[in-house]
Amino acid sequence: MQDVAGPARRFDEVVREHGAALARLAAVYAAEPADRDDLLQEIWVALWRALPRFRGECSLRTFVYRVGHNRGLTFRARQRRNPSAELPPTLADPRPGPDAELARSRRHERLLDAVRRLPEPQRQAVTLSLEGLSHAEIAEVVGTTENNVAVRLSRGRAALRELLEAGG
Repeated sequence: MQDVAGPARRFDEVVREHGAALARLAAVYAAEPADRDDLLQEIWVALWRALPRFRGECSLRTFVYRVGHNRGLTFRARQRRNPSAELPPTLADPRPGPDAELARSRRHERLLDAVRRLPEPQRQAVTLSLEGLSHAEIAEVVGTTENNVAVRLSRGRAALRELLEAGG
């Protein structure tokens, strides 16, 4: 019988260290809260399965993001093949609250919506950059060069500015 205490402990550490970032990553690929939860669950399962194969050829952080992005891409591909599963975009939280929190929430949703509308390569680079990954780490996650990452980020930021300015 195989001892799962070691892998379970390692998985728990990954969840603690990267859970919030992966939840934000899931939000980039899935607009609806239920879809986000499903995608995040898929990411956790994929990480559970992939962690034993992690050989340390890159940082654990890079490995975790690569698994998350791969699951996100698979999720989006499934959504495209099954367009009836797509729901209309979410609206801002209707619950009353302090004005500052409401404004912050709206800005966050506008930014998230704009990031979702970027072409896939730019979306990946911008999302990982917002999570604090370096150009080298982003290049490793998405399988490209640092120069290509810089171009994707530059174009992605310009597109975000346009999208946010056009939205009001």
